[in-house]
Amino acid sequence: MTLRPLSPVSVLTACLVALVACGDAGSDAAAPGATGAVARTADFCGPAMDAVAAYQAEVAGSPNMPGPAERYGGTAVVGGIGELQGGMNSLVSALHETSQTQIFVNLMTLVQVDENLEPVPYLAESWEVSDDATSLTFTLRDDVRWHDGEATDAEDVAFTFTRANDPETGFPNAAFFDNYTGVEVVDARTVRFGMTPHADFMDPWRAVAIMPEHLLGEVPASELALHPYGLECPVGNGPFVFASHRPQESWTFTANPDFPVGLGGRPYVDRYLYRVVPEPTTLLTDLLTETLDVYINPPPNQAAQIVAEEGVDLLAYEWRGFTFVAWNSRRPQLADARVRRALTLGTNRAEIVDALLVGYGRVANSSVPPFHWAHASSLADVDGFDPNEARRLLDEAGWVDRDGDGVRENEDGVRLSIEMKYNEGNQVRQDVGEIMQAQLGQIGVELQPTVVEISTLIEQMTTSRDFDAVTIGWVTELKVDDTDLFSSNRSEEPWAFSGTNNPELDRILATLQTVVDREEALPLWQEYQEVLNDEHPYTFLFYPQRLAGVSGRMNGVEMDVRGDWLSAKDWWIDPAERRQR
Repeated sequence: MTLRPLSPVSVLTACLVALVACGDAGSDAAAPGATGAVARTADFCGPAMDAVAAYQAEVAGSPNMPGPAERYGGTAVVGGIGELQGGMNSLVSALHETSQTQIFVNLMTLVQVDENLEPVPYLAESWEVSDDATSLTFTLRDDVRWHDGEATDAEDVAFTFTRANDPETGFPNAAFFDNYTGVEVVDARTVRFGMTPHADFMDPWRAVAIMPEHLLGEVPASELALHPYGLECPVGNGPFVFASHRPQESWTFTANPDFPVGLGGRPYVDRYLYRVVPEPTTLLTDLLTETLDVYINPPPNQAAQIVAEEGVDLLAYEWRGFTFVAWNSRRPQLADARVRRALTLGTNRAEIVDALLVGYGRVANSSVPPFHWAHASSLADVDGFDPNEARRLLDEAGWVDRDGDGVRENEDGVRLSIEMKYNEGNQVRQDVGEIMQAQLGQIGVELQPTVVEISTLIEQMTTSRDFDAVTIGWVTELKVDDTDLFSSNRSEEPWAFSGTNNPELDRILATLQTVVDREEALPLWQEYQEVLNDEHPYTFLFYPQRLAGVSGRMNGVEMDVRGDWLSAKDWWIDPAERRQR
């Protein structure tokens, strides 16, 4: 499970419940007596999918195919361990893989970024920033249509912004738009945002896919999370058109023949299939036996097999993510920063990296990954393995083994016992738990690793806070903003796993995003990472390299810090290598 800063998982759980109740998205009308979610699915999805089918049939006869003719055709099959929870609704999705599918496959963002991480046109053909940096105006392309034939226009952009900023929607990453002050639709192709001057103000428009106002504009914000659009019948405007979704099994998309020539035209492959395979061993077997073309994020212990296999390539690249243990400071045994820091000092993270990442990663000490210009490399040697210092800190904090059983207690006799949860299907995190259990046992801490089903774990992390500690992965945006993680005034919001309440952190977080000049901002970023280390809400474990197994028959596959599905519309298969699916 790798989270990205987008939406609450209480919403995700609700979506999963709605999916069970939604029935057949292809039905033209609700069954007699149908009510609630079933009726709504039929009333919305039937007409929506009919409109898509009609428009796609209309444009299929004259597809935009400017590339070499021999590249068009075939099916690309991608495999990953997780369902695309939240589906194609960018206002309620939380998992990284879901977001990637939205912004590179089914939907569009206003901008993308080039290899230098600079914004380049996508749905927006141009933009203008006022001299005082208080206004940002986008001009949209005039040739992008939703898959049902409706033009994508400024109303869609304004709708997406407005809903993302409505608390009723449940889009918790308010930090994306903290420094935006409003939106104005100038005309059908022009939308203007007011803002206070701040750093990296373009990045939200690379990360948030635009949603269709003509379909969802009348849906109350509070109902968007349960709406069948995301999981049952998404209508996108990107290079691939939604075809079907089999819950916990697969998502199928077909090439959009109407995708603009100026953006490359229709994708080369006819179909894009994402398979949900919870077992990594099965995914590896499918890759090596050529029933899978792209295996997203295999564990490092499978890398050697992929490298050794003829006809399969291993991609390894720098990533925006990190893996960590979040300590729930709301729990009495974890409320003291000295205890949290002792847990890090008592963990031999270098040993974990060597044993589990086999060369595909390094020890982490900050929420700002190495790809980012503000990463504090000076923290690389902070809080290395030091069990003696860990014992001293625990003694100082009042946790002592009072009864000689090997586990520390406080003065009230409460044991220093911590349950550390992790999601099923992730062997690396299971191994982390077992290693930490042994290591922390040496300093008198009882750690119990516990595997939890993914949707249940997400709810426990973000809503009920029913955890002592949790091992998870996090993917930052290109603009790093930890406000939703660590700001005191958001300590009850979904991503505030640790419940941090630190005035000094609040001060720095409130200032960081307003300093536009990077040279001026760098000392503040350094201070921020040092203060965060003092607060110690997490034990940062490692920055993993991102891995992918790719079949040799696939061409044009490009992956880097920008994303796994970065070049999906440009993937192609030689005619001789195509197989019937």
